This record gives sequence, C-alpha cells and structure tokens, in this order.
Amino acid sequence: MERFDVKRGLIKEVDGNGGLPSLASQYFEKVDKISDNSFSGSHGVMESIEARYENGALIVDVTNVPPDFDDPESMKSAMDDRKRWTTFLDEATGYNSKQRGDKAKEWAKKASKAKSAISSASHFMEMSDSISEDKKDSANSLIKEIEELLEANDNTKAAGKAEKLNKLFS
Repeated sequence: MERFDVKRGLIKEVDGNGGLPSLASQYFEKVDKISDNSFSGSHGVMESIEARYENGALIVDVTNVPPDFDDPESMKSAMDDRKRWTTFLDEATGYNSKQRGDKAKEWAKKASKAKSAISSASHFMEMSDSISEDKKDSANSLIKEIEELLEANDNTKAAGKAEKLNKLFS
C-alpha cells in the first residue's frame, strides 16, 4: 500500500470530471467503480490495482507480475504499462514523480518528528524528579493523541501535537 499526497483542490476537480474511476479508465483496460473516489482494476503487468482518495491523499495498492524478460514485446508492453501508471499518478495527484517523492519524504519526516518528540518526552519524564503531576498528565495526554494520529496516518497533525509536547518541556 502506498500513499501519495494530492494537490489541494484536485480531488474536487477529478470528481467534477466523473471521479477517480473515470480518470483511471483513460489509462487502464479494466476499471471497476467502487465509488466516485475509488476503483479496482488491472492493466497488463499490473494484475491488480486498487486506489482511492482518502484524507487528501491517493492510497493505492498494486500487484505487479514480472514480464517475460526474454521476450522483447513483453518488455515493451511492460514499459508501456509503467508509463501509463506514472501518467495516471501525475493526473490523479497533480504532482510529477520528483514532487511525489519529495512529498513522501516530507510525510515520513513528520512521522519521525512526532515519534522523536514522544521518545524524548518519555525519557525526560523518567529522568526528572521535578516535573509536576499536572505536566506529566498533560504530556501523557499529548503522547496518547500523537500515537493515535500516527496510527490513523495523520502525520501532519501528529507533528503539530509533537511541537506542543516539545514546548511543554522547554
């Protein structure tokens, strides 16, 4: 399962043009509409494609089968399939390959920042004897919220809560 950020406003634009299944049908031979924002399908070496818009992101799960590497036609067809996939992602996210990679790094960095804040706050609370119970309760409450947000894959809000946690001890 992969997650790709989607440019602000693009999901509404795609919805206005028939939804994600309509966009997918321009690139893939078999597309089954699940809802306006999700589909399942296949095309060439991609034997299974499941995609949906969720919380401002495109969530995809693709199962690929390897082409026959000894057959030049099979390789050519697989390369065409990959090109279709990349073009679909460009259209469905509003970002090119490099931008998608940059956004993914940014997303991972936010999760890392949140986890680091939890770790340092927990360590600080263990080592210090002078922290009031109120402050510990506030910190534990924030830690719980951050963990829930990370579990829900909402790294942006988790990073924001992590900043509050860090400020609590500074």
